[in-house]
Amino acid sequence: MTDTLGNAQGKERPLTAGMLLLLLAVFAAAWFGTLDYRKLINPDEGRYAEIPREMVATGDWLTPRINNIKYFEKPALQYWATATAYTLFGEHEWTARLWSALCGFFGVLVTGWATRRLWGNAAALYAMCVLSGGLLWQLIGHVNTLDMSVSAFLSGAIFCFVVAQRDQAAPSETRNFMWLGWLALALAILSKGLIGLVLPAATLCAYSLWQRDLIIWRKLHLASGLALLLAVTAPWFIAVSLANPEFARFFFIHEHFERFLTKAHGRYQPIWYFLPILLIGMLPWLTTLVSMLPGAVRRDDATRFQPRRFLLLWCMVVFGFFSVSSSKLASYILPLFPALAALVGLHIAGLARSNPAALRWQTLPAIVLSLAGLYFAPQVVEMSSSQVPAELYENYIPWLQAACTALLICGLAAFAFAHAARPRASVLSLACGGMLFAQLALLGHDSLAPSNSAAQIVERIRDQVKAGVPFFSVNIYDQSLPFYLKRTVTMVFYMDELGFGIAQEPQKFIGDKNAFVQAWQAAPDAWALMDPDTYRNFLDDSLPMRIVTQDSRRIIVRKP
Repeated sequence: MTDTLGNAQGKERPLTAGMLLLLLAVFAAAWFGTLDYRKLINPDEGRYAEIPREMVATGDWLTPRINNIKYFEKPALQYWATATAYTLFGEHEWTARLWSALCGFFGVLVTGWATRRLWGNAAALYAMCVLSGGLLWQLIGHVNTLDMSVSAFLSGAIFCFVVAQRDQAAPSETRNFMWLGWLALALAILSKGLIGLVLPAATLCAYSLWQRDLIIWRKLHLASGLALLLAVTAPWFIAVSLANPEFARFFFIHEHFERFLTKAHGRYQPIWYFLPILLIGMLPWLTTLVSMLPGAVRRDDATRFQPRRFLLLWCMVVFGFFSVSSSKLASYILPLFPALAALVGLHIAGLARSNPAALRWQTLPAIVLSLAGLYFAPQVVEMSSSQVPAELYENYIPWLQAACTALLICGLAAFAFAHAARPRASVLSLACGGMLFAQLALLGHDSLAPSNSAAQIVERIRDQVKAGVPFFSVNIYDQSLPFYLKRTVTMVFYMDELGFGIAQEPQKFIGDKNAFVQAWQAAPDAWALMDPDTYRNFLDDSLPMRIVTQDSRRIIVRKP
């Protein structure tokens, strides 16, 4: 047996450092190269692009605001990172997505680093392939949302903990990696709140009870680690609370406990909701995911600390925590995927040494999925509606067919390589297929942009809207509108998630019809965005307005 990046049977030559760097460069080009292709979609991409835009425009990097309204649902790290990207490179789709992409790329690298420290080079390469070729990690890594950053930092913290706790780790190594882990926890908290501490703490307690291992508590460097965590996180939380006394109660109570325990956010799903998300998110590695589990549970009697059991328990804690929550979104379980990728990578490395032909079975989900996708892709048009016309879905079909074709070709190649006892080529081919499938499906999603983004409708009127002229958003709020319009608008009637911020500064909101009509009639020039039903209601009331442009969801009017 050998721990090179070839295999024990000698069918493949070991990868040189130059070849590894070339693979990494190709992966980086594929990962970052498509960030500017798609329009920002609603709601998350518009929201998390606009908040940092307003930070840059106002110079206030302390209090997050969206559409000039206080927004305290999440901490500020990603806003700062994106605002910095805007400052350095300008306000574009790619700079809005850059932080998510960087965090996703970091997640792949840190997974490879930790797996190499634990189990060697081959397992590390396979783990990176599993994560980078996985459907959910690819998709969320290219969308402007907060889930990728918290997942990357949580994974970094968990991996640092596992590496630090190894039996063979020297005391100085344990200390240094624990400090890095505490720093990663701090960044996770600044990314999305207290889950950055709650989930790792729950995993540590569960592992300690399961293994009856109390030694790990003595190796946490708890005092210095907590001091480091507080030094990084406390300044912003204290400063924003002093500037905004209403922040602490809303953020810590409403956004954490009430979100978890109640259905107030309208995101309730059944307890089994994340099971299909996990299976779909791990495509195309489903068969190796299932076959990996017995080995991950098995105890290694040669060591005190059990890294496989700890990583598996981390996955179970994340999955279980969000499954019992009353607020669920598909991306919430993303933090478990790097640990799962490390375990699957280790399992693949074992198969590559002992029975590489067995890897043929892991190609079957990709082949079956791609064939099913090719068959069903034309039927996506049945999802059309008055708001998303059939024409847009028809434009999406060729992209879906291209995605499925790429996955099929790579899946068949992976099968052939596995049959020829070339496991590394097989795994690389399958990872390439997963990446191409996700990227093409996501790029093609821009076909639906006329319906789910304000980019195109704003492009038609941006040069006509003069600075200082009132712009109202009536009974609707399009999250991407202010980003593309490069200004905030006055909200009328509609509150939704901005209700708390509006309650703090009600003068920035128009809550009744008469007040809006008076403001509209008093303005020499004015613009408004509204949905078709609202437009018809005001038309019946003879409100002076003319349509400037419209699409299937929105109408933009101007005072004549």
